[in-house]
Amino acid sequence: MSDEHDVPAPPQLPQPPPGQPAQGAPVPGLDPLAGPYSPTSEERTQAMLIHLLSLLTGFLGPLILWLVKKDESQFVNHHGKEALNLQITFFIYSIPLMVITIITFGLAGFLYLPLVILFYVLGIIGCIRASEGNWFRIPGIIRLIR
Repeated sequence: MSDEHDVPAPPQLPQPPPGQPAQGAPVPGLDPLAGPYSPTSEERTQAMLIHLLSLLTGFLGPLILWLVKKDESQFVNHHGKEALNLQITFFIYSIPLMVITIITFGLAGFLYLPLVILFYVLGIIGCIRASEGNWFRIPGIIRLIR
């Protein structure tokens, strides 16, 4: 009969040097969707601002902020690319709708409204997810910037 308290403790792994990740731990920045990397408050604010600027200033605002901050933070880089790809996708989807609207002398302009609503909804969701620190990928967009 063995006693429950006689179970040997699991072997202790050697501790890594200070500043090095533990063996088997994901390294932040290598694969942002795989690891337990938690963005700082500043990174979350900058990523949220990128999405917000895309709603307010179009392509130029998020492009400038992304170009300035993309090398400093993987989180900001990820959200910047998502916001810019949303802008590009919106533009690409708008072209045929504009042509149809012109051909029908404006009667098909109502087709543009669902696209605009979807654009703003996805931008707001991206803004919220960035402020929460989530690695949000906008569904249904064309990812030309990788």
